[in-house]
Amino acid sequence: MVDMADGLWNWCVAQEVDADRVEGALAGALERRAGGIENALPGALMADVYRVGGDFPTVVDVYLAPSDVAEETIASAVAVRLGAAVLLPDDTLNPSRYVLAEPDGTLRAVHVAEVETDDGPERRHVRPCTGSDPACASPGGCDRSRFKPDPTPERPALR
Repeated sequence: MVDMADGLWNWCVAQEVDADRVEGALAGALERRAGGIENALPGALMADVYRVGGDFPTVVDVYLAPSDVAEETIASAVAVRLGAAVLLPDDTLNPSRYVLAEPDGTLRAVHVAEVETDDGPERRHVRPCTGSDPACASPGGCDRSRFKPDPTPERPALR
């Protein structure tokens, strides 16, 4: 029997993706069944997949996620399977900071502009978390994350 988590995973994908493809990618990454909420099988992951606007138009809510694997590991595997970037919340309290799982499996910290709409949250303008971004100065503390800012020569970290 697989251990279940009480929470949910909330991701968004950088292209429009059908629910069947998302469910297949989840099933492959976790090596267990996955389906939509309306047709869930006992013990299977449940995924609610819907569309919003923005640069990440597909939102994925995963219910009954296993607690014995890291969310970012599975998001990375799903990004590879979909061939599209997946955005997931990071471990800070900074509301603009996320982890981006790229189509090649790379994980990196980013900042995103988010606007709440009637259809759901729209996320746009992804930019690397460099430590010098004004959003890095928020009390959420980008430097406290497991996903450290990645300074670049043109954007060195704040001191």
